[in-house]
Amino acid sequence: MAGRWLLRLTGAALLGAMAWIHADLWRDGYRGIEVIGAGFLANAVAGFLVAGLLLLPVRGLLPWVATAGALVAAGSLAALVLSTTVGLFGFVETTAAPLWWETFWVEAAAVVVLAVLAVVASPRRA
Repeated sequence: MAGRWLLRLTGAALLGAMAWIHADLWRDGYRGIEVIGAGFLANAVAGFLVAGLLLLPVRGLLPWVATAGALVAAGSLAALVLSTTVGLFGFVETTAAPLWWETFWVEAAAVVVLAVLAVVASPRRA
């Protein structure tokens, strides 16, 4: 039980960090990039929302919330990698961009932690 709470807190903190990074970058100018700006804002909202839901004591929904969080982080990580390699919606990012590496590691860790939480919290495992 304590391990599950540790995973919940860690997952919420990672999603919160991911959301904060995207909100900060959105404020710092990414909002002016067509499509990408709206994506950064949507990522911030989704990250904060799911982080909050992870902290609510809704045991039956935990596997679903953890899965949603893992998918949000995985989608964000995929968008980061795509935008850096082949471009995304006409926008090409670089690893020298502000907070690029921090974003990469936070999102990768969030995917792992939340995927583990989704499995551990699954009713089939309880």
